Amino acid sequence: MKIVHAQTVLTEDQLEELKKKSNEPSTKEALSIAVQHYLECEYTEMNDEMWTRKLEKVVQKKQQIDSN
Repeated sequence: MKIVHAQTVLTEDQLEELKKKSNEPSTKEALSIAVQHYLECEYTEMNDEMWTRKLEKVVQKKQQIDSN
């Protein structure tokens, strides 16, 4: 596996929010966690199947709320 160095431009507010959300004080770790999450998350697949799964979960959650 080849490792590469990658950069991006963020606002300070975006970076601070990312660190807060990832619970990581370092930029490097916060970005690493965010990239890993994006690659693994089923909702980042921008296709019809992703939207179908998301809508199914919304409907299930609504049905649970309505049944209670």
